[in-house]
Amino acid sequence: MKKFRIKRLSIIAAFLGLSLTASSCVDDLRQEPITEITSASLYKDFGNYKNLLAKLYGGLAVGGQAGGDGNGDIADIDGGFSNYMRLLYTLQVITTDEAVIGWNDGTLHEFHKMIWTPTNEFNNAMYYRLYTEIAFCNEFIKNTTDEKLSLNGISGQNLEDAKVMRAEAKFLRAQAYYHLLDLYGNVPFVDETTFGTVPKQIKRADLFTYVESQLLSVANELKAPKMNEYGRADQAAAWSLLARLYLNSKVYTGAEKYGEVINYTQKVISAGYTLNSSYENLFLADNNVNNPENIFSVVYDGVHTQTNGGTTYLVHAAIGGTMNPAEFGVNGGWGGLRTTKALVNKFEANDKRGRFYKDGQTLEINDLGNFNDGYAFIKFKNVKSNGTPGIHDNWVETDLPVYRLGDIYLMYAEATVRGGAGGNMATAIGYVNALRARANASQISVLDLNFILDERSRELSWEMTRRTDLVRFGKFTSSAYLWPWKGNVKDGIAVAEYRNLFPIPNNDLVVNPNLVQNPGY
Repeated sequence: MKKFRIKRLSIIAAFLGLSLTASSCVDDLRQEPITEITSASLYKDFGNYKNLLAKLYGGLAVGGQAGGDGNGDIADIDGGFSNYMRLLYTLQVITTDEAVIGWNDGTLHEFHKMIWTPTNEFNNAMYYRLYTEIAFCNEFIKNTTDEKLSLNGISGQNLEDAKVMRAEAKFLRAQAYYHLLDLYGNVPFVDETTFGTVPKQIKRADLFTYVESQLLSVANELKAPKMNEYGRADQAAAWSLLARLYLNSKVYTGAEKYGEVINYTQKVISAGYTLNSSYENLFLADNNVNNPENIFSVVYDGVHTQTNGGTTYLVHAAIGGTMNPAEFGVNGGWGGLRTTKALVNKFEANDKRGRFYKDGQTLEINDLGNFNDGYAFIKFKNVKSNGTPGIHDNWVETDLPVYRLGDIYLMYAEATVRGGAGGNMATAIGYVNALRARANASQISVLDLNFILDERSRELSWEMTRRTDLVRFGKFTSSAYLWPWKGNVKDGIAVAEYRNLFPIPNNDLVVNPNLVQNPGY
């Protein structure tokens, strides 16, 4: 049983006043107000704290306040489409060689074609989802200062627990800001001190420094690795995000920080994480059990997290054609997600990570809207490692790994190849070969950057790192690497470099005169 259950908890409307201007808040961050309680009264009772914290984690897992993502957090788009992890997948994976989607809902088709605009509702939902998460975190952080805890009579072990929870809220806020700086660059900045003000735009490099400082701070305040409840962040989660931040430092700031990547990946590795012996089991319905590899996951249980996003989306949407949904532990397929031949061709014949459903499918994609064009990719299932299905045949209980040791190994290897201080090439090759041995792929004796980029796709496909990786390697928009339908051309073409960033929504530009749109939009 999963210990840390994410529950839907309605939060008073004032919580959302932290993130955007008043008009934007009203129009784009719809919440149900609660008139009989206040934030002050909630935080007087320590018994409420865990549920309040669960809402912050719930912001990653579900998109609304009712089952199936009903009563969505964000206006004008349903809770399933506006789910944090589903939107992150859309921007990070569907824009790349790793996936195409067959649906024509609204502007969804624009992402793989790389023709999105500032009015794209899914881009805008991602932006507002991140600020919704930040707003929830800001409210928790504001109400758990040492002064507030003292005034509310929180003492003893409750006080110590509250301080750890505050560190977790700061981690989740830093993670949301990391996604903002990665996806959007220069963005509005709000924290627990900026109530009632029109947010100012922070430069990308300055936001990098802020995220770095927050993570360095909470790394000393969170529980030690593996000592927190499952599904809650610990020091290793902060170290993992720091490594990811530093790996992309040159993109964000112009300065390389590969030595820091080496340092923080080594910290995670030294904390005792080990590879799961089975790659397939990492993505099954009991991947929370006896899994020594996952560092931080978004928790789903099929009962308390009934969402059309997350792994429910990743399982259902990847099933179609002649595929049998029962083999995936669900009651039906949605006929949406497939992959491109660019990903298929990266795998050796025996590589267990390259599992594709080909019956009735074509390798070539002539029609993006036809599920049978493109191989189906088999990764996430609502089936346990003993072959039994998950608890519910519609709502998937497979947890979604955000940081795991496989990624840590590959970050160490890349930083070593890029000349990071303290890296050891033999160790880096050993880490890569450990991943390849698990996958039944051939061993390697030499590492170079092109191999690492491909290996990251083989190991981490559909785990929402691909766009960031391609940007870091200079291959997301350029002609250096083409894939089917990049630039809305069947064989792929280069697109304008400005598409390395997504646009700030027009709605926010209208209500906030402090903001300047990203170039090109």
